[in-house]
Amino acid sequence: MRQRSLIAMTAALAAGALTLTACGSRDGDGGSDSNGGGTTVVIGIDAPLTGDLSALGLGIKNSVDLAAKTANKEKYVEGVTFKVEALDDQAQPSAGQQNATKFVANKDVLGVVGPLNSSVAESMQKVFDDAKLVQVSPANTNPALTQGPDWQTSKARPYKSYFRTATTDAIQGPFAAQYVYNDAKKKKVFVIDDKKTYGAGLAATFSEEFEKLGGKVVGTEHIDPETKDFSAVATKVKSSGADVVYYGGEYPQAGPLSKQIKAAGAKIPLVGGDGIYSADFIKLAGASGTGDLATSVGAPVEDLPSAKEFVANYEAAGYKEAYEAYGGYSYDSAWAIIEAVKQVVEGNNGELPDDARAKVTEAMQGVTFDGVTGKVSFDEFGDATNKQLTVYSVENGAWKAAKSGTYEG
Repeated sequence: MRQRSLIAMTAALAAGALTLTACGSRDGDGGSDSNGGGTTVVIGIDAPLTGDLSALGLGIKNSVDLAAKTANKEKYVEGVTFKVEALDDQAQPSAGQQNATKFVANKDVLGVVGPLNSSVAESMQKVFDDAKLVQVSPANTNPALTQGPDWQTSKARPYKSYFRTATTDAIQGPFAAQYVYNDAKKKKVFVIDDKKTYGAGLAATFSEEFEKLGGKVVGTEHIDPETKDFSAVATKVKSSGADVVYYGGEYPQAGPLSKQIKAAGAKIPLVGGDGIYSADFIKLAGASGTGDLATSVGAPVEDLPSAKEFVANYEAAGYKEAYEAYGGYSYDSAWAIIEAVKQVVEGNNGELPDDARAKVTEAMQGVTFDGVTGKVSFDEFGDATNKQLTVYSVENGAWKAAKSGTYEG
């Protein structure tokens, strides 16, 4: 995942952003305004729109909707009207696979943004690839999705239709380890994960780098993400002598875990990846979350001049939910699809060819533009070329950027 507050849109941030013309009004199902074009292109959205992770999922959905509206307002692709169709995967791989099949069955869908979870992406990739339907995730960070299961020793791209605008845990985990060891001066870590694709992978890359730097892993544990009672794990953390906890997982479990670790007497920070970088983590952790850390992809949106237009337009569009950690990356994922469609249309005398899906997937490899999150382009594996990361700390009930940079391997 990822995360990356991009989280809560404060009044001060909105006021400081550039004042721009509002996009059109939304309809009830998240569809986008028409520009009167003769051809409809649907951009699918797959994300958890209900359940524990819905805050992130709804931010993804709204940001893609905004991109489609912007393209229509600007008549960015002459003769084409972009619409969005959002499906709820509830963060479940089985639901994601069913959604992928639905998108493939709709001939108007020429690209899909999502999903949030790497485990869900694993279930969708082959469905999309078999149909030559391009998929761009704003949040998946597991390296195997683009570089294959043996990515640490032999990188091989499994699916040519899969791309992402988020960087990977091969970078995020070690980046966090370097900050924890070198900057926060923590030497003994207790590592916990939720046994899922994202969490376990992130914990593994963190641990490897932390030990390489000279740190010691004094304990490891796996938790059941379906429970909220972590008292037994918290007791183990207390008795281990750890001066920091690293958690590979997501905020619905990380918040209560942080609170219960402190309650057990271990007054040490919990550190996680972009999966915990949400305002909801702070709500769940309460005062116990103060001093906790999270890494997330990219630089803070409020620090990016390129993001000012996005922030202002999102505010003006009147979405009920915040764009959250992945808003900028979701907008850029959608815009990458729009750019690919534009290339295909302009290269075919202003019309979509019969093999539009295959052509859009092919065009995506060469897409490059200045996006909300900075320069957007993809390497030979479909990974984002932008490797920027940020460490955030919980201070006074909000995430505050502590350090931005790139991983130095």
